[in-house]
Amino acid sequence: MPAAKQPCRKVLIIEDDTSIRNVLYTLLASQRYEAEEAHSTQDALAKLRRECFDAVLLDVRCPYAPPKETIGKIKEVRPCLIGRILVITAEATDAEAIEMLDRQCRIRERDLVRELGNRLRQMLHARARARA
Repeated sequence: MPAAKQPCRKVLIIEDDTSIRNVLYTLLASQRYEAEEAHSTQDALAKLRRECFDAVLLDVRCPYAPPKETIGKIKEVRPCLIGRILVITAEATDAEAIEMLDRQCRIRERDLVRELGNRLRQMLHARARARA
């Protein structure tokens, strides 16, 4: 009997840098995630209103809105995403950004390939257990 096919998990990438969005998209596809890209908070919120996502990757340095504000807006639009927003960055130097990253499961650039898949699997596995 063939192995059961894993359900496709859909992840929204909020990143203003096109090259980084492309890398994240490719990385997620290699991990068998369906990805959608948003270049700004406004673009992301419009997509969240139209579609359901299993998780969100948010660049802490997205210039259109502070990350706390973006997270708050995401939670207003899709409360089911509480606990499933991963904040990522290539670098953070100010204390507020570092503290927020620590609360939101910081993933540093050098660990991205390994940790991204691990963190998404943990979040989505916890969601599947909660449904059961």
